[in-house]
Parts: sequence; structure tokens; C-alpha cells
Amino acid sequence: MTIRIDRAGPIATLLLDRPQVRNALDAAMIDTLNAAFAELAADSAVRVVVLTGAGTAFCAGGDLNWMRASLQLHAEANLAEIERLSLLFEQAWAFPKPLIGRVNGVAIGAGAGLIACCDLAVAANHARFGFGEVKVGLVPAIFSRYVIPKIGVGHARALFVSGEQFSAERAFEIGLVHAVVDVPDLDATVAAIAARCRSSAPEAVALTKQVIDTVWEAERDEARRATIKTIAAVRRSAEAQEGISAFLEKRRPRWNLQS
Repeated sequence: MTIRIDRAGPIATLLLDRPQVRNALDAAMIDTLNAAFAELAADSAVRVVVLTGAGTAFCAGGDLNWMRASLQLHAEANLAEIERLSLLFEQAWAFPKPLIGRVNGVAIGAGAGLIACCDLAVAANHARFGFGEVKVGLVPAIFSRYVIPKIGVGHARALFVSGEQFSAERAFEIGLVHAVVDVPDLDATVAAIAARCRSSAPEAVALTKQVIDTVWEAERDEARRATIKTIAAVRRSAEAQEGISAFLEKRRPRWNLQS
């Protein structure tokens, strides 16, 4: 099992459940999450969804073993996998109900991208964030369409290019999360926000999110096509495969041997 859905009345918790790999995304998890978002969107009994991770991490990004295996795929199959990943972020962003991120630990790469898709996000004060794709020869392409509007071009350029990890406090300062709390207060804070969201009219919430989308929808369609093509090509490149292999083998990549 890669995810779990727990329901408590009108509030559902969508749990990323691969704690052994810090809830990293692979093809099976992406497909399961896509199905879960569709199921929860269609369930009229669910008014609010909380997205969180099992164990000590929220989501450590894309599973690099999955990324490395992409070299064995035909170009069409590789592109189809990226299409499904793109659909995951689109479903999270366009989810017709309040989506609350409960950031219980690291949220790296695609994990931080999922947080950007949430309407509200609360982070434990020890949580760490980052967009480290360039460190392994990859590009933060697919989720950039959601992160950049959230944190702004200036912060995106600094964080995407450096690949640095940053604190929950900085995530709050740049608008990636909306509150930072001590660990013992995390669940109570999320519950309070969920209760406030639950009191909103459900149809009005869905329409409000659609209105927000219309402001930038045309540009997003073009960006979606461009980002899918970019990452589908990059993750099979020699540089990306070297970076991924170096990370998994706990060594420096070739381009970093002299630093």
C-alpha cells in the first residue's frame, strides 16, 4: 500500500504511506494518488481533505530508483509516466474542496510541489523544504507551474538554481506555508483550520477555486506542455542518470569532483 485514506466525518486525511523511503513518489504511488484525488473529489460526504505523510517525512520528492529506471522505458512510456505525474499536481491544484497540507517533516522537490498545490499548509517547526533537482542533474519542471505563482519568480530562481534546503520559517516567509507550529500543536492547528474550512459553502468553495484558475489558465496550458517535454527528456539524459547514480551510490557526481 502506498497511500491511505482515513475519514472522520466530513474530513478525510490522505496519507502518503511509504515511510521506508520518506514517502517518495514512484509510478505506483502516483497512480494511486491520482485515483484517490478523483475519489475524494467525487465523494459528497467529504468536505475537507488533509494531505500528510506517514512517519517522520511529508514527501522526499521523486523516488530516484524510479527515475533511474526510466532509462529502460521507451520514449512513449517515459512521456506517459510524466503525463501521469503532471496530472497528479493538476488534480491537487484543482481539487474542488479545501486541501490542507500537514507538513510533518521533510518536503523536498515534488513534496514541496504538493505543498504549493494546497490551499493552506501548516508546517512543524522542524520541517525542511527544498528543490534539489539540479543537484542530481534534473529540473524542477512539472511542479514549477504551481510553485512559482505561490512563492514568486525571485524566490523560485534562488531556490531552484541553488538547490538549497530551507527551514519552515523561510517557507512561511516566502508564502509556501501559512503557519509554522511546534510539533505538539500541529494536529490541533490543522484541525482548527479544517473546521473553519468545513463551515464554508461547498459549492462556493469549488467555484471560488475555479475563478482563481481562470486568472491564469491560458498560460498554464502552454506551460504544462513545455514542462512535460522538458522533464521527460532530462530524466533520461546522461547528466541526470549520473547525478541519480551518484546520489544512490553516495558519491560525488562527475561535475562536482573538483569542488
